[in-house]
Amino acid sequence: MHPRNPHNARYDFPQLLSHSPELAAFLVPNPTGDQTIDFSNPAAVKALNQALLRQFYGVRHWDIPAGYLCPPIPGRADYLHYAADLLAETNGGELPKGKAVHVLDVGAGANCIYPIIGSQAYGWRFAGSEIDAVALKAARSMVAANPGLAGRIDLRLQTHQAFIFEGIVKAREEFDLVVCNPPFHASAAAAAEGSKRKNRNLGYAKAPEPVLNFGGQNTELWYEGGEENFLKRMVAQSVPLGSQVLWFTTLVSKKETLPSIYHFLKLAGAVEQQTLSMEQGQKISRLVAWTFQTPEQRQAWAARRWK
Repeated sequence: MHPRNPHNARYDFPQLLSHSPELAAFLVPNPTGDQTIDFSNPAAVKALNQALLRQFYGVRHWDIPAGYLCPPIPGRADYLHYAADLLAETNGGELPKGKAVHVLDVGAGANCIYPIIGSQAYGWRFAGSEIDAVALKAARSMVAANPGLAGRIDLRLQTHQAFIFEGIVKAREEFDLVVCNPPFHASAAAAAEGSKRKNRNLGYAKAPEPVLNFGGQNTELWYEGGEENFLKRMVAQSVPLGSQVLWFTTLVSKKETLPSIYHFLKLAGAVEQQTLSMEQGQKISRLVAWTFQTPEQRQAWAARRWK
C-alpha cells in the first residue's frame, strides 16, 4: 500500500476495540490463532469499518442502509493518497491540503467514504454526486451527525442517468480532482458471480448462496456494458470540463479495460494521462488519471488556487 496509508500494517484489533468495543462480537480466530473477523459476514465488515473510521478519521457516527456498498477502507484510502501525489506533482512536490482543494466524487454512495477520508486526511473540500436518492439521504444524515465533517462535504443528486457531470458541476465551478469508483460488472448476474468468487478467495467456498459481504445496489455494482462502457461515457463527458477540472481520475479494476480507456482518452484529446498501480494484499487495481491542461496551465492553476 501507499507509504502514507495508515492501514499498511495488519489490523490492530486491541486498538480498534478500544475505540469500538462492539467489534468484539465479530472477532474470530484465524487458522494461526490470531484475531480476525469473518469477511463473508456483512455485519462484521460494517463493524470493522466503523471501528477504523473512529480510530483513524475521528468519525463516530457511520452507518449505511441494509444492502448498500460497505467498502474496504484501506483500499479507498490508498486511492486518495496516490491522487494526492498526483496533485503534488503540480505543486512542486508539496501535498496541497486544506479547503482550497476542491474534489468531486462521482458516485459517493451511502457510505460517502472518499469524502470522509479525504476531508479528514488532507482537509479537502468535497462535492459528491449520487443517482440513488436513498443513498444520498443516508450519506447526508451521516455527514450531519459528525461535526468534524461539517462544511466539507456537499452531496448532490444526479437526476439524469445518462449524465455523469452535467447537472452536478455548476457553471464556472472548479475542481482540482475528480475521483470515481465505477461499477465494473456488466449485469446483476455478473455481480452475483463476482461475489461467489470473492467468497471462494476468502475461503468460504462451501457457503450456500453467497452474501454480498461488501453489499452494493445495482447502481453501485453494475452498469450496462460494464466498466468499459461507463468509462467511455465518463471520458467523453469530461471533455467540456477540461478548463474547470485539473485532474480526472478513476479506479480501473480490470486490466483488460486499460487499452480501451487509453483509446478513449486519445480520441478525447487528453493532454496527459497516467496509470498508477495499487496493490492491497492479493488485489491489484489501477488508478487512471487524465488532464486537458498543459503543464504550464497546471502550474498556473496551482499558483492561483493553492498558494
